[in-house]
Amino acid sequence: MFERLAAEQYDSIPGVPEPSENPRLVGHLEEAALLAGAYRASRLHHAILLAGPLGIGKATLAFRLAHHLLKYPNSSDAPYALGDADISSSLFRQIASGSHPSILHLTRPFDDKRKVFRTMVTVEEIRRVNRFLSMTSHDGGYRIVIVDSADDMNASAANALLKSLEEPPARTIFLLISHSPGRLLPTIRSRCQAVRLKPLDGQSLRTVLQTLETDLPVDPAALDALAARAEGSARTAILLTQFGGLEIGGTLDRVMAADRFDLMEATKLSDAVSGRDQTIQFDIFNRMALDAVAEAAGSAAKAGEIERAGRLSDFWSEANQWIVETGIYNLDRKQHAVGLLGRMHDLMRG
Repeated sequence: MFERLAAEQYDSIPGVPEPSENPRLVGHLEEAALLAGAYRASRLHHAILLAGPLGIGKATLAFRLAHHLLKYPNSSDAPYALGDADISSSLFRQIASGSHPSILHLTRPFDDKRKVFRTMVTVEEIRRVNRFLSMTSHDGGYRIVIVDSADDMNASAANALLKSLEEPPARTIFLLISHSPGRLLPTIRSRCQAVRLKPLDGQSLRTVLQTLETDLPVDPAALDALAARAEGSARTAILLTQFGGLEIGGTLDRVMAADRFDLMEATKLSDAVSGRDQTIQFDIFNRMALDAVAEAAGSAAKAGEIERAGRLSDFWSEANQWIVETGIYNLDRKQHAVGLLGRMHDLMRG
C-alpha cells in the first residue's frame, strides 16, 4: 500500500507518489543512460535542463539521478544505468521525504497567510540556493538543486538563479525541469545542457498506470481514446481516468463543435468543475481549454490564416491570465468557466 512520505505539492494528486517518492523510472532509457554514462566518465554538466511535455517523468528522472549521485559519490564506482531505488533504504526515504541535506527541491511555495500554493516560484525560494550552497556538504558529496518547474519562476527569481548558474561551487548539480523551455531566459538555457524527453509510448504509459494501480479502461476503444487524449503523459492519463477528465474533454469538444453556443451545456460543464472540492477537475478543464485554443492557433497558422492564428494566440495569453487571476483573487470559478467557454466558442467557430 502506498505510504506518503513527501510533503504535499501544488500539483499533488491524491494517492499518487510524488516524483521524489517514485523508486522507478519508466521509459527514457536512452536519456537516463546518457546522464549515468556522463557521470561515470566525470563529464556530467553542472546544470541540466530536463525538457519535455508535462507529466512524462522529467521530475522522476531528476530525483533518480540525484539518488544515483548520492548513492555513488565516487563516479568511477557508479554503474552505467540508473537503477531502481531500494524503498527500504534510508537514502531513498530521506530523499522521498525531502529531508536529505544534500538536495534542495524548489517549487511553488505554500502561502501560509492565504492557505494556498503560490502560482509561481518566487525569488525568496531561489534565494534559498545561496544559503544551501554556503553550507559545507555533510559528507563531501554532491549538492543537488532541483527546480520544478523552472517555467514557474518570475523574472526576479530567474535572474537570481542565473547568478548561481554562472559560478557554481564544485560538486554542485542544478537540475531544471521545464515543460516549455522557450519561456526561460536565453541566458539560463545557454548555461544548461538540454536533455529533451519525449512523451511516453503506449506500453510505457500502461506500465506506469499499472504500477500506480490506476484503473484502466477495459474497452479497447476507451483505452485508445485515453492514450490519444493523454498524449504520452502519465499525469494526464491519471487525471483523465480518476477525475473525470475524459468526460470533461468530451463535453468541451461538444460545446466547441456546436454551431451555436449552448449555454445550458456550458453551464452543466461549469457546475461539474467549479465546486469547492473540484480543484483538480477545474485544473483539468482549464488545461484542456488552453490546449484546444493552442491547437486551433497552430492549425490556423499551418493553413496560412495568419490573422486568425494571431487572434487565437492572443486569446490564449488572455485566457491564461484569467486562470491565474481566478486563483490569486479567489474569483468565482463557475463564472470564469462559462465566460471562457463563450469566448472560446466565438473565436474558434468564427
